[in-house]
Amino acid sequence: MPKRPLSAIRKALLMVPAAILLFSGLAFAQDERAVWAVFGAFLYIFLLVFVGAYVYFALALQVIAEKTRTPNGWLAWIPIANIYLMTVVAGKPAWWVLLCFLPVVNIIITVLLWVGVAEARRKPGWWGILIIIPVVNLIVPGYLAWSD
Repeated sequence: MPKRPLSAIRKALLMVPAAILLFSGLAFAQDERAVWAVFGAFLYIFLLVFVGAYVYFALALQVIAEKTRTPNGWLAWIPIANIYLMTVVAGKPAWWVLLCFLPVVNIIITVLLWVGVAEARRKPGWWGILIIIPVVNLIVPGYLAWSD
């Protein structure tokens, strides 16, 4: 039995994935609707998660405003006005809202605002620092809002 040269084996190994990619590309190219359906499903799920998170944070901020006896707690539902509401609850100047739009500075200001909100709720200030930790930042507003 004669040995095949190494180059023939390499060619065969390269032809198989190339053939699979060629035919799979043709299969997907025939029905573009499947790609758009998957894209739409991901977009729908992302939208549901975003709306759920927005409702959670707005409701938590509104409850915090009510418990600290801050007027106009409904501002928690308006996108930029909710930052202003946080400054009022935290007892910080209103111009800090502008600082929330500066890159890098906004991280520091947000932490300081949440520290002020925690202290306004008579909780330790380190609860506000926890806002920079992923996943924990989902718990902090709820704890500050619905704890005694």
